[in-house]
Amino acid sequence: MDLTIGPNAFFWQAEVMRDFYRSLAATPAARVVIGEWVCSKRLPFWQGEIPDAVAARQAAGKEVAVSSLALITLPRERKQTRDLFDMGLPVEIADLSALRHLPAGHPFWVSPVVNVYNEGTLDWLAGKGATRICLPPELPLASVATLARAGAARGVAVEVWGHGRAPLAISARCYHARLHDRPKDACLFVCGEDPHGRAVETLEGDSFLTVNGVQTMGHAVTTVARQIAALREAGVQALRLSPQPGNFAALTAAYARAASGGLGADGLLAEIARIMPDDPLADGFLAGQPGMRPAGGIATPA
Repeated sequence: MDLTIGPNAFFWQAEVMRDFYRSLAATPAARVVIGEWVCSKRLPFWQGEIPDAVAARQAAGKEVAVSSLALITLPRERKQTRDLFDMGLPVEIADLSALRHLPAGHPFWVSPVVNVYNEGTLDWLAGKGATRICLPPELPLASVATLARAGAARGVAVEVWGHGRAPLAISARCYHARLHDRPKDACLFVCGEDPHGRAVETLEGDSFLTVNGVQTMGHAVTTVARQIAALREAGVQALRLSPQPGNFAALTAAYARAASGGLGADGLLAEIARIMPDDPLADGFLAGQPGMRPAGGIATPA
């Protein structure tokens, strides 16, 4: 089992993106997905960093793919999607409408926001040319194991969402803009004020969700720290780590040790708590329980 770094979900400035991808050069992740998958309006601010980021990751011996948007609605977004296939890299499909632009024989990966819930869907995607599928984070372990077996039979690598706020929904409306009484077309990129998303509470004041522009995410950070051994046994080939602020390189190194069997669940949870002490952790989905179930066994950092 190895690691994949997924595309960044948040709106970070170009210099932050540049530093982030530089920090990945020495990490043990086997592959990286680069690109904008949440809001196309963010892309012009950092798209100039993409060629260097791709070249540097390839020079470091890592596989690189580029991501499509999770919701393609505008003519310019359709053009951007078509252009992805001209980059000579695998494209990670986050919206199935992107498949209409797929050149014959062009390999592609499948994003966790595509609902791959059963063997029939996996088989259909494999027939279209999918070589790697990251499963949706809400699947229980039994379903993951079934799909991992189906993927192995079709030569498709199956990944599981390993760390990050779970991507739950995407909308044509922008929650961040609405929160600040701005129209979507004049949002002034207010989502950039929340580099790890904006927390949402219920009317009773309970933690509930996180909003990230047009995207809805889980409130807690989903982690498979307690289930890595079971996922390895199920035949899962990779864990997907979603970028976040902070010492992400150290976080990646900790997961790599755990994925290889060199760090147990308690040790990994303690390391995560040390690196990101202010973020709640959850792990309910794989157990077939509500995704917000707190991950247990977390040591309190000194």
